[in-house]
Amino acid sequence: MKLHELQPAEGSRKERKRVGRGIGSGNGKTAARGHKGQNARSGGGVRPGFEGGQNPLYRRLPKRGFNNPFRKEYAVVNIEELNSFAAGTEVTPEVLLEKGIVKNPQAGIKVLGNGEITVQLTVKANKFSQSAVEKIQAAGGKTEVI
Repeated sequence: MKLHELQPAEGSRKERKRVGRGIGSGNGKTAARGHKGQNARSGGGVRPGFEGGQNPLYRRLPKRGFNNPFRKEYAVVNIEELNSFAAGTEVTPEVLLEKGIVKNPQAGIKVLGNGEITVQLTVKANKFSQSAVEKIQAAGGKTEVI
């Protein structure tokens, strides 16, 4: 196959329908919109979700649950991810962002105790799980709540 022989897959490209181009086309005059009515007008039609005045689905269904506006979402870091640091390093939220372990710090960083840690580190974060603190200290490291 050569560059000039490249073609899109069969059926992947479709010509647009050219309406309002004379009666011989079969889509002339009313341009396949029919006669009169809301959808025949320019700018006509209804908004998404409109059901002709009938109570719409989003209003028929009951509201459920509660969204706490003051909820704090923490970015989660498991201690196994901290093994990539050299021994004696001070791990701060800025360092985690820089290394790409955390993409979006949200309301802060919480360190969880998933996995094992083998290096001795000083970890500074907003929150720690109990198991994370125990594992970091067992490896000879320290934890510090910011």
